[in-house]
Amino acid sequence: MSDSSGSEPRAGVTQLLVRWGKGDRASLDEMLPLVYGELRRLAAYYLKQERSDHTLQPTAVVHEAYLRLIDQRHVDWKNRAQFFSLAAEMMRRILVNHARDRSAAKRGGHAQRVSLSLAKNLFKQPEVDLIALDEALAELAQLDPRKSRIVELKFFGGLTAEEIAEVENISTRTVERAWSLARAWLYRNITDSR
Repeated sequence: MSDSSGSEPRAGVTQLLVRWGKGDRASLDEMLPLVYGELRRLAAYYLKQERSDHTLQPTAVVHEAYLRLIDQRHVDWKNRAQFFSLAAEMMRRILVNHARDRSAAKRGGHAQRVSLSLAKNLFKQPEVDLIALDEALAELAQLDPRKSRIVELKFFGGLTAEEIAEVENISTRTVERAWSLARAWLYRNITDSR
């Protein structure tokens, strides 16, 4: 989630989030142009990895996620990474709900499949069932909430190890170690359930 315009917009987003958290609604309007492009880029990249007849568009995913984000009333905003962390959670819910709805509409047809190249080849196969991934993440969250959260932030939010470390208030090394273990656990869990 690098920003080609330097660190100025990142500081701007953090300041606007803090102001928004204190009740300044105008800061939300100022923030939208700073985060919209990044959110849309993430959604476009993510959706590009899906099957060609996918019905969701990046703009729709971003708008839905943004509407859910601005509806958050009890968040003590700290920084830009925290915002994108919550955006990752929102995008995950949107995509999984869409996959479930589509699967239900097909009366038990094939679940929606998405590429995991964004997650740096989490598995050796090119695609994974999004619903199976969501279910595995929920199971992992019961066993180890931190590892599940790291996968969610990396896969659905596109956060770097450094950004995840900032959001979770842990070291980058801890993030990398947890990511490696979570990948192995998810691989075993999803392939064993087939």
